[in-house]
Amino acid sequence: MNERRPDYKKYPPRQAQDRSIEMVFGLRPIMEALQAGKTLEKIYLLKGAKNTIVSDISALARAAGTPISLVPNEKLDNLTRKNHQGAVAFLSPIDYAPLDNLLPTLFEQGKTPLILVLDRITDVRNFGAIARSAECLGVDAIVVPTHGAAQMNGDALKTSAGALTRVPVCRESNLHATLRRLKDSGLQIVACTEKGDESLEKAGIDMTGPLVVVMGSEEDGISPELLDLSDARLRIPMIGQIGSLNVSVASGILLYEVLRQRLVTGDK
Repeated sequence: MNERRPDYKKYPPRQAQDRSIEMVFGLRPIMEALQAGKTLEKIYLLKGAKNTIVSDISALARAAGTPISLVPNEKLDNLTRKNHQGAVAFLSPIDYAPLDNLLPTLFEQGKTPLILVLDRITDVRNFGAIARSAECLGVDAIVVPTHGAAQMNGDALKTSAGALTRVPVCRESNLHATLRRLKDSGLQIVACTEKGDESLEKAGIDMTGPLVVVMGSEEDGISPELLDLSDARLRIPMIGQIGSLNVSVASGILLYEVLRQRLVTGDK
C-alpha cells in the first residue's frame, strides 16, 4: 500500500526566535505607535542617526518610559529583513501600571501592600516563573527597571502561566528612587541575598505589614545601593554543596514566608 507523504510546504518549520509579540518597524510607524499611546517593550534605533523624527521618537519614548537601544545596522537587519529605516520596536503584550497610582489605591482598598522589586533579572523564564509564584502568593505588584530587565515576550507570558496578565507590572527608570519613595510611604524593605545578615528561619522579621521584597540579578545579586536602603537582609538557609538557589526558587521561598506569616495573623 502506498503511504501518502505529507506536504511539508503546508507545514513550515517553526522559527527559532519567538515572534509572539508584534514588531513595528520604520520611523513613522514607531512614532505613530508612541503618539497613539501604544505600550512598546523596547525600541532599537540606528546608532548615530540624527534627524527630526529620531529626535521626536526619543522624546516620546522618554516620556513614556520606553527603553531605547542605539545599535548598529547589523542588529536591525537581524531583527527584520524589511525596510526598517533604522528603527525597530516591539509592542508589549501587557500595559505597564504606574506605581505612584497603584500604591494609594491599595491603601484605599484596605489592603496591606506586598510589592516585589526585581533588580536586573534578565532571564525571561526566570522572570515568568517569579511572576507565577508572585501571583500565587499574593504579590500586589511587580516592579522592574526600565533598563536591564527581562523582555516581556511570549516566553515570559507562557512561563508565568498567565500571571503577567493578572499581577500589575510597573516599569521604573530608577529603582533606588523608587525604593526610597516606597520606604517613605511606610513600606518595610526586605532584601533576599545569600550575603544576608540573618537567616530566614531565625530572623524573626515581622513581614505582615506593608512590605517590599527585593530580589537581585542572576549574576551578582542585589545592587549595593539598593541593599543600603533595605531594613533587613535575609538569607535562605541551605545545607547543600552548591550554596546558591535559582532566583525564581528563592523568590518563591521568601514570598511563601510572607504569606505564611500573614495567614497566621489573618492579615491576608
